[in-house]
Amino acid sequence: MRLARFSMNDAPRYAFVQKDPVDGKDYLIELDGHPLAGDQVKPTGNRYAVDADGVRLLAPVLPSKVYGLAKNYEAHAQFMHEAGHSEIAHAPENMVIFTKPSTSVIGPDDPIVYPACSKDMNFEPEVAVVMGRIAKNVPVEKAMDYVLGFTCVNDVTLRDLQGLDPTWTRAKGFDTSCPLGPWIVMRDDLDWKDAKISFTLNGEDVPMASGTTANLIHGIPEQIAAISSFSTLLPGDVIMTGTPNASGHLDPGDEAIVHVEGIGSLRNVIVRA
Repeated sequence: MRLARFSMNDAPRYAFVQKDPVDGKDYLIELDGHPLAGDQVKPTGNRYAVDADGVRLLAPVLPSKVYGLAKNYEAHAQFMHEAGHSEIAHAPENMVIFTKPSTSVIGPDDPIVYPACSKDMNFEPEVAVVMGRIAKNVPVEKAMDYVLGFTCVNDVTLRDLQGLDPTWTRAKGFDTSCPLGPWIVMRDDLDWKDAKISFTLNGEDVPMASGTTANLIHGIPEQIAAISSFSTLLPGDVIMTGTPNASGHLDPGDEAIVHVEGIGSLRNVIVRA
């Protein structure tokens, strides 16, 4: 099952996404409430094609906070070292956790705005976890019970500023730095232990950016347990699990598409501030 948030030039609405067996298209089955607010939601009877005129997919959630894990794949840690971005040649033993503010979140097809303060914007395709329940001090073995589902995320990073700010506040937290979407795939409908990640830049595959969650150093249950030990995770909060391999440079005008097998594709275009 897939859950989407959308608008038709009005207030945001929620819908389940279903593929029509006849025409093969994805349709939004509108819901009468907010699924993450604890409401008992049901279909309104309205159905819209995802690609219909006037339909706009939004970020599937508006999280109160977004956490991310840095260097959570050995391949990415080695890439960062070889590219001169890190003095450490291998992934650190302990989790490196950072955060993005809610104002960094945008949705599918929204523009990523290149800030004037940077000259080196990078893409980082990842799988994002969306929490479905309040989670505090959650044990690893119970962690997945608190997950609603998964979506695509591009952890857009200003690489030149990352080296200047020890806390990565500007590098990771600038407006539009957290594209999410296109929808949420429910927890039991994705092989989250082996989700394939890939990336397309201007229509061309970037093989060195691809990978699978099977190679995560700190798995998703461990991430939830660690983060919930110091921060209460609320329904809709997001955890970016890490980028699997090499990242790369983005320029104004570039089209960046994150692909996660079993979820879909998240497309954004970079624009000048």
